[in-house]
Amino acid sequence: MIVWINGAFGAGKTTTARELIELIPNSALFDPEVIGGALTHLLPAKHLADIGDFQDLPIWRRLVIDTAAAMLSELGGVLVVPMTLLRQEYRDEIFGGLAARRIPVRHILLAPAETILRERIAGREVPSDLPDGDMRVRQWAYDHIEPYRAALGAWLTGDAYPVDTGALTPHETAVRIAEAVRSGSASVCDIVQTPEPTAETVAAGVLLFDEQDRVLLVDPTYKAGWEFPGGVVEPGEAPARAGIREVAEETGITLDEVPRLLVVDWEPPTPPGYGGLRLLFDGGRLDSTEAGRLLLPGPELRDWRFVTETEAGDLLPPVRYERLRWALRARERGAALYSEAGVPVD
Repeated sequence: MIVWINGAFGAGKTTTARELIELIPNSALFDPEVIGGALTHLLPAKHLADIGDFQDLPIWRRLVIDTAAAMLSELGGVLVVPMTLLRQEYRDEIFGGLAARRIPVRHILLAPAETILRERIAGREVPSDLPDGDMRVRQWAYDHIEPYRAALGAWLTGDAYPVDTGALTPHETAVRIAEAVRSGSASVCDIVQTPEPTAETVAAGVLLFDEQDRVLLVDPTYKAGWEFPGGVVEPGEAPARAGIREVAEETGITLDEVPRLLVVDWEPPTPPGYGGLRLLFDGGRLDSTEAGRLLLPGPELRDWRFVTETEAGDLLPPVRYERLRWALRARERGAALYSEAGVPVD
């Protein structure tokens, strides 16, 4: 299990985490800041030049997941992770990746009043060996108060178990968290993720269209980027039937007919992915009444929208967008296409 301690910069997460591992048996501390520091030595300077926050690096998010899983495999027990996460898509990606490894996460939010938070930032100790350290570290924390406030209003308060630490010492805060974890008051995060593949997979996506012929895209909680409704074909399952099942699970829409095949695309293995076959089917057009019945299961999908082909280019990863483009051409021509890495093969 992981106890993830979230909160604004300067909220006392690391200090509380050190107290907490003394209260939870068989627990250890994992600070993802260490990975951010290591990446400054591992990645070329030009790669880091335009990065203001190491959390924006996909490699950081993946390494946090992999390192946490490796530590739990080595140590067992409970991992206490003090780390600010203010972007919901990053929280979803990291917690979803942990869920894929069957690692439950209890999400705790340290939430002192903003006036107290500012006082703590002002009195925070800064290493004396950092050039302009006092000014830079404190300003960094001040600059992130507004994003923290925005996250509170948008998603963070409803997602995490809040602990008002305004009148509490770090030890008292840790006692509150330990009791919330023990009693189940801080419940396991409700996020859906399938296990990461260990070999090539077959995935079936279904294109659904509105009355303006715009295509439906969905925004999964467990990975970055928009997608088509669909998912991995289960063993012994027909791909088209998998598409029907996924559409029903993800959107609440029941397809009465087997969708027509548009594209078979071979996705080459790109470590750490294994690749495999990606199929796109034509699920047909939804009228306004059917589109109005679209439902999203909160743990799995964050949002949905109908988009034009051009708009899809701004949302989909490049290979997925190429797959969509050729699927739309196949739909126009009435003939399925075979492609490799998004490029049709004669």
